[in-house]
Amino acid sequence: MRRGRAGAWLVLVVVFVYYLVPMIAMTRFAFQRIPVIKLSFGNLFDKWTIAPLIETFKEPEFRSSASLSVQLAIATAALTLILLVPTMAVAHLRSKRMRRMIELSSTLPFVVPAIALVVGFAGAFRETLPMFIRSPFGLVPLYVITALPFTHRALENGLAALDLRTLVDASQSLGATWYRTVVFVIVPNIRASIATAAFLALTVVLGEFTIASLLLKNTLPLYLSYSQGQNPQGSFAVGLVLILISTIFVASSNRLGKVVRS
Repeated sequence: MRRGRAGAWLVLVVVFVYYLVPMIAMTRFAFQRIPVIKLSFGNLFDKWTIAPLIETFKEPEFRSSASLSVQLAIATAALTLILLVPTMAVAHLRSKRMRRMIELSSTLPFVVPAIALVVGFAGAFRETLPMFIRSPFGLVPLYVITALPFTHRALENGLAALDLRTLVDASQSLGATWYRTVVFVIVPNIRASIATAAFLALTVVLGEFTIASLLLKNTLPLYLSYSQGQNPQGSFAVGLVLILISTIFVASSNRLGKVVRS
């Protein structure tokens, strides 16, 4: 038993160091005004500044790309919830086969590479709906698919924890329509799962690079990739901020997930 605990702690320490050391190096590069070749333990606390981050925030290209990414993230989270919550509720009520099909479909983004998804998307809509390809918001359906493995699992846990049949029957016996049942009965009972799914969708969009790059949309990850040659300290500083935001989202998701399970 003691050896097992010692081994578990050893693994945790190794993983912690594996992530911590690059983060420290990235932080020093981004926020210390010292040439990289001169960085050492002796000047660990010297010449720290947030000027690279402020300078990046002032750039018009950064503001436009950040604004676009935030809008895409919000639109993706909203569309995900609008599509999944009623669909999965119907599947839980009426068909186990439908639940299995949805669950299988949610794993496809792990199997189908992003480049294949983009090629199929562009080929399908280039002639029929060219405006959909040219618009940055054409990324939203692709982001919904990309985030599906995470958002589906969060909502599935919340719905599985409910006695959904009893709630729906009680609501409809009082004269509520399906819309009112979803909005005023189902949604309040799975609000923690909904918040978790929204956080996960936001995290996926803020970090997604491949799809935006292939469709030539200037999102925040794409901006950070291109700006490393001109302002490497600023791009690394913004990258750290994104990591912090994503960590907060994931931690909030885990916290809300515990609330759902309890």
